[in-house]
Amino acid sequence: MENNENQEAPENAKKSSKASTSNDEKAPDSSDNTTQQKSKVSKAKKRKKPKDTTAPRHPLTGYVRYLNDRREAVRSANPSLSFAEITKMLANEWTNLPADKKQQYLDAAEQDRERYTREYNAYKQTEAYKLFQQQNEKKLKESKEEGKSNHPVVAPELEFGNFDIPIFTEEFLDHNKLRDTELRQLRKSNTDYEQQNAILQKHIENMRDAITKLESEITQQEKNNASLQKHLDHMRTTLTNGFSGVKLPGIKEVATQQNIDTYMTNLHSILLENSSHDANLLQTVRNIVGGLEFNG
Repeated sequence: MENNENQEAPENAKKSSKASTSNDEKAPDSSDNTTQQKSKVSKAKKRKKPKDTTAPRHPLTGYVRYLNDRREAVRSANPSLSFAEITKMLANEWTNLPADKKQQYLDAAEQDRERYTREYNAYKQTEAYKLFQQQNEKKLKESKEEGKSNHPVVAPELEFGNFDIPIFTEEFLDHNKLRDTELRQLRKSNTDYEQQNAILQKHIENMRDAITKLESEITQQEKNNASLQKHLDHMRTTLTNGFSGVKLPGIKEVATQQNIDTYMTNLHSILLENSSHDANLLQTVRNIVGGLEFNG
């Protein structure tokens, strides 16, 4: 009996060894399959549309502009809230924001959208745009050909596997937080500068329109002044020719091209006095004026 038990023990040990060996061999296979599937998932996720770094900057909506303006203040006032909670709070603020204040952000967004449309239309005429389109079409074609040959099947549950979360030091976290704060401040400053540039650009366009309008009005006024000056010169010449032989009482000078303005002023003063001895002068003036033609 003891011999049988001793013989069975090595046999059981061998079986146990084979079983463990079998289990050890199966584990790497399962790991390899998981690794390959994760690799396929990673490759599938990486197949994103290429980003055109040379294209104009996309416009920001009014809501995003409001978030950029308010996020830092809300974060400072509520340091214990998460990013999602802060975003939810800002969304509620945007919903309840007065119409006049909300319109300011919407107007800025509309100006930014017009800016993007202008810049993108101009960008489509450049060689950089054509080169990017060619590269994009080439990558798309290669991606389709690769997809036809591989036909990867991605299980949805693999996208949410166990991930190793590294434990960062406090120094790294503080450094990362500082850099994140600086990045938000730079983004906010960039947004403010872009809004100011949009407003200044609008002022410049208005000033250019006003200058063009003033130049047109000045040109028209110069033409009118030239026409009036021509008519005035014609009237002076006509009056000088008509009254050159008429002497005014008490005045030795006769009407000339140089003194016609003073001459007509004196004549007007004499006629307003309505003296009896000026009856002949008044009749003479009537006859001369009646025969003059002032249309040049």
